[in-house]
Amino acid sequence: MKEYFSRRRFVGMAGGAGLLATGLAGAGVTDALAASPDGLPRPSGPISPDAGLRVLMAGNRRWVLGRARHPRQSVAWRRFLADHQKPFATVISCIDSRVPPEIVFDCGLGEILVIRTGAQTLDNRVVLGSIEFGPEFFASARLMFVLGHQGCGAVKEAIKVIESGGRAPGHIQAVVDALRPAYYVAKPLPGDLVDNMVRAQIRLTVRQLKREPLLHSQMIVGGRYAMASGVIDIIA
Repeated sequence: MKEYFSRRRFVGMAGGAGLLATGLAGAGVTDALAASPDGLPRPSGPISPDAGLRVLMAGNRRWVLGRARHPRQSVAWRRFLADHQKPFATVISCIDSRVPPEIVFDCGLGEILVIRTGAQTLDNRVVLGSIEFGPEFFASARLMFVLGHQGCGAVKEAIKVIESGGRAPGHIQAVVDALRPAYYVAKPLPGDLVDNMVRAQIRLTVRQLKREPLLHSQMIVGGRYAMASGVIDIIA
């Protein structure tokens, strides 16, 4: 199946310089853009969730095409952010070393809050509290993106443990237990069990976050990252 950029089909987004400004304007954000210390435009007002999603997907497009700009990583920008931050999104993703959100979305310092767990699993304490912290204390963070990925190792190991009836070592069992609902959703489906479970886990995580009272004001979406192409396909 051909993979594509979409939340309602984010297809054919422009590449190259000026994508942040273009994405903001396209989403109805008309605040003037001021030059940041590293010479790139930055919004003088808040970024809407829709505009934030456009920025993330435009960054992923650059990553896929090998045109990453590595924005807002200069010494000047680091110093500018020393006493404040205004992230526009929270990304909940897997711990996999090949899928760092700041890189696959081509973002810079101060742009996204990132929470990473095995197969982006949640709990009812520290992980969920960390997710809630962002929008509770940073009004600028109004978008949440749940990012799963193809061939997830945590999912593969969870399948082995569940189907063997055994237990994973140490606290890894907590990750397995958190993935059981996705396993039971994916098991009856035709096709590849691992990929079906990855997709199920993304959708279940989005659903759970949407039920949390502190997150009702958030726009919450979920996407799957393809390991070879780098494409992020929004599926929830």
